[in-house]
Amino acid sequence: MTAHLALIRRHPIKSVGGEGLDGVTLQAARRLPGDRSFAILTESGERHALASQSMGQPDRWLPKSCFLRGAVCPDLQAVTGGWDGDKLTLSHPRQTDITIDPDTEGDALVAWLRPLWPADAPQPTRLVRGAAIWTDQKWPWISILSLDSLADLSTRAGLELGTHRWRGNLWVQGWPAFHERSLIGQIIHIGEAELRITDHIGRCAATNADTTTGRVDLDMIGCLQRHYGHTDFGVFAEVVTGGAIRLKDPITS
Repeated sequence: MTAHLALIRRHPIKSVGGEGLDGVTLQAARRLPGDRSFAILTESGERHALASQSMGQPDRWLPKSCFLRGAVCPDLQAVTGGWDGDKLTLSHPRQTDITIDPDTEGDALVAWLRPLWPADAPQPTRLVRGAAIWTDQKWPWISILSLDSLADLSTRAGLELGTHRWRGNLWVQGWPAFHERSLIGQIIHIGEAELRITDHIGRCAATNADTTTGRVDLDMIGCLQRHYGHTDFGVFAEVVTGGAIRLKDPITS
């Protein structure tokens, strides 16, 4: 089977929700457009943000420890949703749906998330728009994951693992399981775009949670280490040549 682009996923707010796309136009040396454009600061993250901000917004990239994230709160993994016109609509199995304008109604989102957030962790303070996109690494990379690798991992784990717990951008179908690990340094072609595979993606405890319930159902780090001898899943890539990509586009290297 020819490898093809099976899913495109964008996450407008870091660690909170996500949406599927039919297509997107990539730009050279840029992240996926609209991905992690917003993030929610915590009390401990505020000191970093206040040390470098302009007009009330952080003006440089900040580390993931400054924000709400699934590694601290598995319940965040069960938040779904994305753009609904010019507003964001989000859902959670134990909350009433919420629709907000992220530029003006961030406080409502913080209040909506607070009951899900652990009481003994630094509390959420405000929603901020990124001067840089709020990915975990500074580099302008896109994540690429494999449905075939996921199927292999699911079989070994004895548990049907969904795509959402990984919060990846592009999902490929048609590669041998974990073929992506052999592509570091190589160029792949998707639609009009060329991407260079740059690095493995090391995983954290956020992937322990079932995204349907927000409850931990697996020690994912231990599972990866036990079955594969490492704790990576997926690879990063840098856009070398920009262009339009769409679902079902063939992928070649």
